[in-house]
Order: sequence, then C-alpha cells, then structure tokens
Amino acid sequence: MKVEEEATNAVLNRLRRAQGQLNGVIAMIEAGRDCEDVVTQLAAVSRALDRAGFKIVASGMRQCLAQQGDGQTAPMTEVQLEKLFLALA
Repeated sequence: MKVEEEATNAVLNRLRRAQGQLNGVIAMIEAGRDCEDVVTQLAAVSRALDRAGFKIVASGMRQCLAQQGDGQTAPMTEVQLEKLFLALA
C-alpha cells in the first residue's frame, strides 16, 4: 500500500514522537521513577502508535478498496479490511 506523501509525513512525525516518548519511558524506568508517571508516559506512547496506525489505514483506504496500481493485485475484501482495523484495536 502506498500512502500519500502528506499522510506519510504525518505518520513519520507521530512515530518519531512515539520513539522519543518510549526513550523517555525507558529512562524513567531506569531512574526508578514513580509507577504512575511511567504508566502515564507509556499510555501516551501507545496512543501515538495507535494514531499513526489509524492514519496509515485511513489514508490508504482508497488504495485498499481499489485495485492496486500494478493491475495484478485484487482489491481488499471487507473481511480483510475488518481484520486490518481490528489489528489496531
């Protein structure tokens, strides 16, 4: 699936933000920080990853529903799309 450039930039920004947050969580654990602080930051990482995944799925929906550009790949079925969404749930 090829994602539009604008969506790709947004996804990459979200993933980079999540990467920074995850590095922060690791540092917090290593420093023995309070459990509540660690869990709060871990939840933020999880949300950032979810949003990146949703953005990829949403922006690629047209490509998933239509025949792929190579003319050989069949469009995704409703069952395949449902599995894709549920993988992020």
